[in-house]
Amino acid sequence: MRKLLTVLVTLAMLSLTNCGYNAIQSNDEQVKSAWSEVLNQYQRRADLVPNLVNSVKGFAQQEKDVLLGVTNARAKVGSIQATPELINDPGAFAKFQAAQGELTSALSKLLVVTENYPQLKSDALFRDLMAQLEGTENRITVARNRYIKAVQDYNVGIRTFPTNLTAMAFGYKEKANFTVDNEKEISSAPKVDFNPAPAPAPGK
Repeated sequence: MRKLLTVLVTLAMLSLTNCGYNAIQSNDEQVKSAWSEVLNQYQRRADLVPNLVNSVKGFAQQEKDVLLGVTNARAKVGSIQATPELINDPGAFAKFQAAQGELTSALSKLLVVTENYPQLKSDALFRDLMAQLEGTENRITVARNRYIKAVQDYNVGIRTFPTNLTAMAFGYKEKANFTVDNEKEISSAPKVDFNPAPAPAPGK
């Protein structure tokens, strides 16, 4: 009886291996890991926003609409619970992506506004915050690309025979992925110019 049980367990293990079960597990873990890094970098950006807004406010209080837009976009991002389960809910994932897109757009407008304030651009705190933002945007791009690749591998895996049969048997479904509405938005970080505008020539 014990030998029969051992044989059955061995056959079951071989069956799971050949049907792609282990590959599904591996790809699923890769997606989770990549998603965690995406969330980490987006949180890093969100944490920079309050200091950035305060820094700009000190030199450009009249830009209330732009500052309010960034603040509201950041609040919207914070209101979404970015849990690991989010990648299994296409609707929730779409809302998360839309909120992050709004914050990206608001920050871009803020950068445009700052070009009109040479004193702000030469401020040490502002320059440091801009350097951190630029670095974070680069990390977001890398993290998103890794997540996109991980989800692509996972989704292709569970749709390919015979692994798709295993996926159906164990209830594995396709995971949500980023859509690129604006390729330029995620393929390059915001341009940051730290050079203050040149002073006017004497007598002009």
